[in-house]
Amino acid sequence: MSRRLRVLYSVEGFTDIRFVAGLCGIADVTMLVPSRQYGESGLGERIARAGLDLRVVQVPGGRLRYQIASLAPLWRLARGADVVLAQEVLRGALNANLVGALRGVPVVTYMGIAPLEYFLCRRERGSIGPLRAFAGATLIRSLMAVNGRLASRCLAMGPYLRDVAARYCPRSGVGLYYGVDTSFFRPADAAERAELRRRRDLPPDRFIVFLSSRISHEKDPETVLRAAALAREQGLDAVVLNLGGGWAEFLRLAREMGLPDVDGWVLGRPAAHPMMDVADYFRAADVMALASLAEGAAYSTLEALACGTPVVATAVGGMAVQLPGYARLVPRRDAAAMAAQFLWVARHRDEARAEALRGREYVEREWSREKAFGDLLAVLEEVAAAHR
Repeated sequence: MSRRLRVLYSVEGFTDIRFVAGLCGIADVTMLVPSRQYGESGLGERIARAGLDLRVVQVPGGRLRYQIASLAPLWRLARGADVVLAQEVLRGALNANLVGALRGVPVVTYMGIAPLEYFLCRRERGSIGPLRAFAGATLIRSLMAVNGRLASRCLAMGPYLRDVAARYCPRSGVGLYYGVDTSFFRPADAAERAELRRRRDLPPDRFIVFLSSRISHEKDPETVLRAAALAREQGLDAVVLNLGGGWAEFLRLAREMGLPDVDGWVLGRPAAHPMMDVADYFRAADVMALASLAEGAAYSTLEALACGTPVVATAVGGMAVQLPGYARLVPRRDAAAMAAQFLWVARHRDEARAEALRGREYVEREWSREKAFGDLLAVLEEVAAAHR
């Protein structure tokens, strides 16, 4: 195109500063966001700090109010867009697709989670009953089917989610979301790891298990904690560190599980800035662990590999597809198997690091930030051109 693409990015919940920054690098962006999530996440402050040039339109209200109130600005803003990029494939995408169909503007949906699998984890955990589970699952399937039919293209984060999306949208392809900045997420040698631990006030001589994950219904922090406790019983001086908005909930969970002496080896801290600070924790850790009941692309595992940090993860979803040969995979909810892998990494450090460094080569080849936004621009321009 002779001019920059005009993209209306319609967000139904939270979005990541790394994706917003990358999108602004390839297009002229207007972003429609729910005001509550925009404020709570600190995204506005991060956008200002990064000096990003985009227009932000905030819509007030909770889910139902946002669903109704977002239609008018969508209708107004779509007129000036070459393409609408809709976050996820449920209620927000429905509004975008309806407006796009009426306005004659193509819509690309971008799926970052497996909506049905994630929702059914609530039932597995007992937080919802069978009737609510049935009603919710029916609604999710319906929304995915309608949006899959209406969207000009359906992008999904990684090959696993692409296959999930393809059940509902025949025009599905792989998207890489914000990709991995391999100049930021990079390996550290022993001396640099020691300095990073000093700088970030981390234990200098203990085996650090880094759990870089929010605490939510589809994650399984209980298995990581039990695994670390089992490894400690076998002589490994392990500590588990969680960074995220739910760090206080994580500490409370560890205490409620009745594990021995948790205040001495379970650490929690607020989320680190994803473009400034978080890589230090990946690089300083001995192993990155992620246990999940369901999983999409599991970006934190890819970021760890880019740092040359060994990964132990559950063999579910995108992790089962993307990580064989680069990470130590264990069965779902199997704390003993995860503990055994922690011990293996501790006893075979050179071999574990070599495995992770092979993973870094894979990330550089298949998941880099440059590839992510280059591929996205190609799709958006192709869709816009076909519509014109």
